[in-house]
Amino acid sequence: VAAQNCRKRKLNAILNLEEDVCNLQTQKESLKKEHSQCSQSISLIKQKLNNLYCDIFSRLTDDQGRPVNPHQYVIHCSSSGNVFIIPKHLVKSEQKQGNTKEQKQK
Repeated sequence: VAAQNCRKRKLNAILNLEEDVCNLQTQKESLKKEHSQCSQSISLIKQKLNNLYCDIFSRLTDDQGRPVNPHQYVIHCSSSGNVFIIPKHLVKSEQKQGNTKEQKQK
């Protein structure tokens, strides 16, 4: 009787594990679909952002009326909502300074 009960418990454990595997496979497929949808959404948003970036720079001119070179400037949005056009070399130096400050704090 003890051996029979032991076999029953083992069989139940195996059945429960098989059910868990099935549930996890279903969840995995669902997560794969969600990941794919998120990747597509990110790609679409990146493309829209790139189009907006190009559109903004196509409308900008410097003090002499010449078009602003998008390879030399970046658009910077502050936390207060202000938007600035900043030369790239200034942004890179600010990022380096910020990184060294973060490293010193660690």
